[in-house]
Amino acid sequence: MSAPEIDDRTAALELFPLPRETAERFDIYAELLRKWQKAINLVAVSTLPHIWMRHFADSLQVQAAVPDARIWVDLGSGAGFPGLVTAIRLAGEPGTRVHLIESDQRKCAFLRTVSRETGAPAIVHAGRIEHVVEAIGEPVEAVSARALAPLPQLVNYAAKFLDSGAIGVFLKGQDLADELTDSAATRKYQIEMRNSLTSPAGRIVIIARLLRRNNAKA
Repeated sequence: MSAPEIDDRTAALELFPLPRETAERFDIYAELLRKWQKAINLVAVSTLPHIWMRHFADSLQVQAAVPDARIWVDLGSGAGFPGLVTAIRLAGEPGTRVHLIESDQRKCAFLRTVSRETGAPAIVHAGRIEHVVEAIGEPVEAVSARALAPLPQLVNYAAKFLDSGAIGVFLKGQDLADELTDSAATRKYQIEMRNSLTSPAGRIVIIARLLRRNNAKA
């Protein structure tokens, strides 16, 4: 790694301290990302010297928002952010499964390679989100996505899981306020917004179903 890349890794690990073996798994991920980027457009080239902060640390905020969740579904996983990062962070935790949904076959091959090389408990599903979501039958505890679609569309994709009690954790940018205007999600779900630790304009949106008062008393 170059000096800037070492500094970037150090900064990310200061923000999210990781066990040595977990950090080594992310080193493997970073190396594979640089290698595959030469053939597949996985991330913006300008972010390659900042993989640890721009992609790993940014994604680690998602798992940190729901630390007890072990069964995840990640929508539109792309290069693995945030879903594959969650899987690597939870590698070795009993009962962990992270479902990665991606329609691009080449990106699916990349996700499977990283999962295999790092020992991440990820299951890669190649297909359209709406089709794969319907096929996932096990109880899901959390749903994630990063820079995929406007919030109403994300909620629509994740509704099956949210309505069953899963928590949605979505990384969003500065246009979030516009996406919330007149959104049915604000009436059906509880929405919490947190500032991103890695981007001044970024927001972490946490969504959960609203509990009716009679349910709360039960």
